[in-house]
Amino acid sequence: MRYVLAVAETASFTRAAERCHIVQSALSHQVARLEKELGVRLFERTSRRVRLTTAGEAFLPAARQALEAAERAWAEVAAATGEIRGRLAVGSIPTVAAVDLPAVLRDYRLRYPQVRISLRVDSSEGLVEQVRDGGLDAAFLGVQPGFRPQGVRDRELAHGQHVAVVAPGHPLATAQEVDLRVLAEEVFVDFAAGSAARAQSDEAFAAAGLRREVAFEVSGVELVARMVRHGLGIALLPAPFAAELPGLRSVPVTDGPVRVERLAWSRFTPSPAACAFLALLGVDTAPPAG
Repeated sequence: MRYVLAVAETASFTRAAERCHIVQSALSHQVARLEKELGVRLFERTSRRVRLTTAGEAFLPAARQALEAAERAWAEVAAATGEIRGRLAVGSIPTVAAVDLPAVLRDYRLRYPQVRISLRVDSSEGLVEQVRDGGLDAAFLGVQPGFRPQGVRDRELAHGQHVAVVAPGHPLATAQEVDLRVLAEEVFVDFAAGSAARAQSDEAFAAAGLRREVAFEVSGVELVARMVRHGLGIALLPAPFAAELPGLRSVPVTDGPVRVERLAWSRFTPSPAACAFLALLGVDTAPPAG
């Protein structure tokens, strides 16, 4: 099953063999044996490409679940003898500030070197869905006050204000503070409409009865910073994160957006590796009473 997944993900028997650290002939032989046992072809093979058949597409989700269950079983056995191993999949928004995530992952790796760690950066909405579906063990979110992710367990990590981020030559760069009425006259660089990152700012302007112009919608905070640096607009970003952006000025906003950072994890029993990670963050993974 591992070989089938590798072929499906690389679309190549050669690259799959390299990933699995075996010779191609051995991998091809094992896949052919499995196809014979199943009585179906899992792949269509030509001299130019390899792709899944309909049967192969049906086989893949169950194969992934079976391999994940096997890996979880090995991890549980190891945990019973005091060893934490397996995999840890963590998700985060790009602007997480409540924790020093690289430092946390470093400490975790030093304590549990047998665990394979992966980090995925996405929007808060995407991260919640992946935790709910089991693709991530835990995720760091940034949402508006009152928002509670559904289908997962979570806790608040931090509560803070946004600041206006402007280029050094912008007229507001030397201001001690500003309010939304002043900012409403500016052109903005912001995240996609409908995202949690955008909603915090949109709701603040709406609550103040103001409208603003968002001329540039981008998906990454690095591009936001670059566009502001080139004078294409201003942005509203969490204060701790904005303070670390080189070549920009941060101006406090008296009535600006508020962001809450939350940690989300599965409502089901976490794996030993996930339990160890959550414990490092001071989270009790015992299921809630009742």
